[in-house]
Amino acid sequence: MKGINFEDAMKKLEEITAQLEKGDLSLDESVKKFEEGINLSKECNKILEDSERRINILINNDGDVTEENFLPKEG
Repeated sequence: MKGINFEDAMKKLEEITAQLEKGDLSLDESVKKFEEGINLSKECNKILEDSERRINILINNDGDVTEENFLPKEG
């Protein structure tokens, strides 16, 4: 599942959710789809966390490196 982007992972997660909601799958298939969904969910969470870290801006202030959170402009 490595290398998947957030949008593709979310689309696949939505497809799995729809399949599970239909109730047409066997128990074994449902468990496999659920497991795949959990893994996709974890990957989405990791992508979001990585993106959040990337948004943090490193600023060099008098030789000390400090981290400030990026805040989008309101409006």
